[in-house]
Amino acid sequence: MSGAGTVGFIGLGNMGRPIAVNVGKGGHEMIAYDAAGTAERAPEGARVAGSVAQVAAEADTVLLSLPDGKVVASVAEEIIETNNRRVACVADTSTVGIDAARAAQRRFADAEIEYVDAPVSGGTAGAAAASIAVMYAGSEATFERLMPVFTSMAKNVFYIGPNPGQGQAMKILNNYLSATAMAATSEAVAFGEAEGLDPNTVVAVLNASSGQNTASSDKFPNRILKGKFDAGFTNTLLCKDVGLYMDAVARAGTADTVGQTVIGVWRKFLAAEPGADICSVYPFIKGKRRS
Repeated sequence: MSGAGTVGFIGLGNMGRPIAVNVGKGGHEMIAYDAAGTAERAPEGARVAGSVAQVAAEADTVLLSLPDGKVVASVAEEIIETNNRRVACVADTSTVGIDAARAAQRRFADAEIEYVDAPVSGGTAGAAAASIAVMYAGSEATFERLMPVFTSMAKNVFYIGPNPGQGQAMKILNNYLSATAMAATSEAVAFGEAEGLDPNTVVAVLNASSGQNTASSDKFPNRILKGKFDAGFTNTLLCKDVGLYMDAVARAGTADTVGQTVIGVWRKFLAAEPGADICSVYPFIKGKRRS
């Protein structure tokens, strides 16, 4: 058994389930729970819990993969209120924002439970392939203790800093840049098509030139140009993440000129096509020709 002891996993959605599967493949004893139904989502070999409380009572370390800060706060209360709880550490892989992570850390500390901030990036394909990145903020000793868990689910594990919230800062600035690349590349490829260029050629040239980015290297060749539009991440979630970034930028007082434009594009897309895959921003942008 690793230094993490028995691992509890709460949240078996699009990202959580493949991450949990890989943690299980890493040989870690696991108990899992998902509010939408656990038995059909739990990784093979994991014990199926009937509640958050059961996970808190039977696991030493609990990993969270949840939609937002409100859900994390709610689950935190269920963990804290568990009688005879066993859990000593909660590692949160969710994207909740800086304030929510700090609030969770304070609430768990009051209950003598360690909370570490460990959001991930790499999409559902990366989660399935165990090629995601972990952005950890918290105790260095706990970082080393949890490393066997992290390396079973991720290719790149980064120590960001000692304070929960710092991992979130890294994650939301990353997602802001990803959102910027996706919107800007969509505009550029749409322009190329309007000038009679083959979009496959446009993308190939970008990827051999200085315009290369994650949208041109992955989303366009593997999903958009193949007509799949299946990144597995919705505009709802991306708008949430970019919104968290913009709120944090406002508090920090740093520049937001590009950010204001980017969040505007994604909010318009969300309003037009709620819940759409982020790859569908390309046909949305392509259809927005100026008259």
